[in-house]
Amino acid sequence: MPALPADDAPLAGLVVADLSRVLAGPLVGATLADLGARVIKVEQPGGGDGTRSWSPPASATGSTYFDSANRGKESVALDLADAGDAALARELVARADVVIENFRPGAAARLGLDRDALVAEHPRLVWCSITGYGSQPGGAERAGYDFVLQAASGLMHITGDVDGPPTKAGVALVDVLTAKDALAGILAALLRRERTGRGGLVEVALLSSIQAALVNQLQSVLGPIVPESVESQPPSEPVEPRRAGSAHPSIVPYQLLETADGPLAVAIGTDAQFRAFAALLCVPELADDARFATNALRVAHREALVPLLEAALAVDGALAWEERLLAAGLVASRVRTIGGGLELAAEVGLEPIREVRGAAGVGRQLASPIRIDGVARTATTAPPLLGEHDASVRAWLSHPATDEGDP
Repeated sequence: MPALPADDAPLAGLVVADLSRVLAGPLVGATLADLGARVIKVEQPGGGDGTRSWSPPASATGSTYFDSANRGKESVALDLADAGDAALARELVARADVVIENFRPGAAARLGLDRDALVAEHPRLVWCSITGYGSQPGGAERAGYDFVLQAASGLMHITGDVDGPPTKAGVALVDVLTAKDALAGILAALLRRERTGRGGLVEVALLSSIQAALVNQLQSVLGPIVPESVESQPPSEPVEPRRAGSAHPSIVPYQLLETADGPLAVAIGTDAQFRAFAALLCVPELADDARFATNALRVAHREALVPLLEAALAVDGALAWEERLLAAGLVASRVRTIGGGLELAAEVGLEPIREVRGAAGVGRQLASPIRIDGVARTATTAPPLLGEHDASVRAWLSHPATDEGDP
């Protein structure tokens, strides 16, 4: 796939100081690098970002975990407890358009990076703080890790088999979703800066992001909109969702269904789709059954319907049924591995893999999901070795600022 010219990158010329570590903050920085920003990652000398040691799988940079969130960046090792290095960090902030950090509230100030003072001193600066539970008393003292937030937010409570234990998602979903919220906030603040000349503070908490991502499940706890008229029929009461395996609480069938050789994910969103699905399974009578005539009725009679559908699906395997449903314009997929998902992305023309090169070596990375003018803008520089850019970044910061976007 052709690459966008460097000067056509949406964020070309912007400098980002990435003071974050682990996943949520680094993912924000990697996406800004994809979009053309110069991202300078500040790491602790000696070990660097803790995810460098989160292996196996190992990589030339330390781990594939680190690789997943740090492409396209420069790495400088600064000891913020050292006065000289702390001064360089403040100079980096002064030259940056965006700062990303996920220190515990108050920790950055103790290291000489007082957020409020620096934002006041540099009014065009966009400062993004990512916390676990916010910056208010009661939350500021709590460290936030994805796994624990999955439990604390309720996500784990609704994930897993009906009769099984609470289960975490198969990826650090809280961190990933928080990164996307932080990115949206940063881009909005940069857009406002274009109008007003003023940057500002973007704050995102892991707990708030995952709660927002619970969407309909969380809204069911808050309850419905209540009619103002007392004569109106009272709405249904709030509902606390429970684990339902792969099933959807409000749509049937919208879940894994067993076939002759394995599960098939089927998403039937309308009554017309259900009629077409029943006909395809050679059980058209199900669409005429009074118990299954509408989605609300199918939800009410889920336990009766699902075994009938699985009995019809048992005559063939998941791949064969997937092909038939897709040919009929219905939505279905067998359960693929992650590698199988990449193969699918390639089959449908998304060109999901990019080659990256750098001092660490050469490797493959996932292309950015963001396409601009038909092109996935993806940084092609490999994730950096710890302190790989010490000399160039320190030299840049030690000289008077001129064209701050130039490396």
